[in-house]
Amino acid sequence: MHFFDGTEYGADGALTLAARALELRAGATPRAALGKRLAAVFLNPSLRTRASMEAATTALGASPQIIQPGKDAWSLEVRKGVVMDGSASEHIADAVRVLGQYADILAVRAFPSLVDLEEDRAEPVLSAFMEHAGVPVINLESALYHPMQGLADTATWLDHLGPDLRGQPITLTWAPHPKALPASVPNQVLLSSALVGMDVTVAHPEGFELDPQLVARAEGLAAAGGGRVRITHDQAGAMKGARVVVAKSWSGFSGYGRREEEAAHRATLGGWTVDQALMDLSDQAGFMHCLPVRRNVVVSDAVLDGPNSWAFEEAGLRLWTAMALLEKMWGGAR
Repeated sequence: MHFFDGTEYGADGALTLAARALELRAGATPRAALGKRLAAVFLNPSLRTRASMEAATTALGASPQIIQPGKDAWSLEVRKGVVMDGSASEHIADAVRVLGQYADILAVRAFPSLVDLEEDRAEPVLSAFMEHAGVPVINLESALYHPMQGLADTATWLDHLGPDLRGQPITLTWAPHPKALPASVPNQVLLSSALVGMDVTVAHPEGFELDPQLVARAEGLAAAGGGRVRITHDQAGAMKGARVVVAKSWSGFSGYGRREEEAAHRATLGGWTVDQALMDLSDQAGFMHCLPVRRNVVVSDAVLDGPNSWAFEEAGLRLWTAMALLEKMWGGAR
């Protein structure tokens, strides 16, 4: 089974993996995967995702291999049926067919173009990996999803809010940023929190809507799990009663075909920075961000470094959730 969007194992499975990650962090003995091999392909920069996957693989006794096409490997052509007379040296279908013979799991990170909506929705790189690998594929962040981040988020919620997350109020708020960013992280926060039945409020300025297809899917997941999804343009109102606040800038769906207009609008929205006055409206909420973060643009220093910041624990859990997932995918999980 591929790990594509973090919903593959259902709510119970996600919570079990998150709980296992907390056990591992507390000192539980990892279930070894001696002789196993993971190849991770990064088409975009990474710090936490790359370091955590490499460290988790090694901690289980398996062998990691990190590949960066265009840097330490051939540049890849992604388009199907194309005449390869340009700069790309190898077609992704050929590279993936070979890598699938070298590893038990393939993993890949590939950001969206933010130019062509339907192309990004089709996830061409991730889809090629899943089509041609012949082994399970882990999504290390794609155009639409970031399931490894979602698993770490779930473990963070479990650690602070207890084993039953149903009905727990969480606010996902848009935040300023100097450039257009993908929506994979906010999409994942929405999906992961809805999956476990949380009461999710998404706050964003008008013109920065998330993909309605994904919002509708999250609404269905939340309803099935005992939660709900609410969308608002009132950031301050969205904070009231929140136990968790997740900040992230995004463009994604709303900005396709109007990037210049969106940039001009975004430049007027500095008031959406998450500061202490805004956090004080919540129910002593923990603050979360996937990192890296633009300090005093997305969030103030006082919040990020404050006593209710969970951002660095969230990042630390990337190691333990990666170990929990690899244990399961390699057959070591109970």
